Amino acid sequence: MKQVFIALIAIVIFSCNGNAQKKDSKTASEYPVTKTEAEWKEILTPQEYAVLRKSETERPFSSELNGVTEPGIFVCAACGNELFKTEHKFESGTGWPSFDRPIEGGVGYGSDTKLGYQRDEIHCADCGGHLGHVFDDGPGATTGKRYCMNGVAMKFIPDSKK
Repeated sequence: MKQVFIALIAIVIFSCNGNAQKKDSKTASEYPVTKTEAEWKEILTPQEYAVLRKSETERPFSSELNGVTEPGIFVCAACGNELFKTEHKFESGTGWPSFDRPIEGGVGYGSDTKLGYQRDEIHCADCGGHLGHVFDDGPGATTGKRYCMNGVAMKFIPDSKK
C-alpha cells in the first residue's frame, strides 16, 4: 500500500508540465513582427529591451506616461502596434500606467509565475513584447480590469500628431 501511495505522489508531481509559465502558444517567429535578439538590442534602449524582450518590470512611478491625460493612443515601443487609448486610462495609484481595456486585437495574453503565484501577463499581439499584467481590481463602473503596463514598453502618440 505504501508503494502505491508513493507511486501516486510521483505521478502527480511529474505530470505537472509547467504550462503556467508558458507565455502563450505562439513562438517568436509566429508574430507578424519578428527580429533576432541582436536586431531588438539595436533598436531598443537597454531598459526597453529588458522589459519588452526579457519580461522585466520598470520601477513604479518612473514612467512619464503615468501623467498623460491628453487624447491619444499608446503604442508598443518595439513595433508601433496600437495598444490602449487615453480614454481608457485611469489613475490606479500603483505607479504604472493603468487602463481598463486594450484596443481590440492589440494585446495577447499568457501567464507567469515568477513571483510564486500565477499572474495574467499581457504582451504585444504583433511582436510578443512583454507589456505588463492584467488584474481584476480595476474600476467597477467600467470593465473591472486593471491593465497595469510598463510605461517603458509603450510610446504615446497624441491625437494632434496622428
